[in-house]
Amino acid sequence: MSDLDAAMAAAASGLSAQTMRMRIAAENMANANSTGQTPGSDPFRRRIPVLQGAELKSGDAFGVMVVGAIQDQSDFRLQYNPAHPAADASGMVKMPNVDTMIEMMDMREAARAYEANLSMLDTSRSLTSRTLDILRR
Repeated sequence: MSDLDAAMAAAASGLSAQTMRMRIAAENMANANSTGQTPGSDPFRRRIPVLQGAELKSGDAFGVMVVGAIQDQSDFRLQYNPAHPAADASGMVKMPNVDTMIEMMDMREAARAYEANLSMLDTSRSLTSRTLDILRR
């Protein structure tokens, strides 16, 4: 595998990983108000993607892959709402541990990393094309 192929493989793995990061952040934001259905039941728990460096198929390049997602074990927020079906005896409802501002920042960071990997792919493709043009002469 050439250096350009290795660069393209690493960038492609980065694109895949950043896509997963954005998907998980979007799921977290979509469930930011998802409470339990019964008193005392837990609401949606924020998920955090787990990325790991990985040797790519050829063995000549390293990239990144998503190995899963773990649940954020931080405390749930409590909100007073005695009319809610999930309210406990004191009228408190457990709310998800999702902070939409943090999720937005995670999405922006993943989007910028995605753009950087895409730029790396474009550059590698351009260099390959230039090399082929030189060899044709």
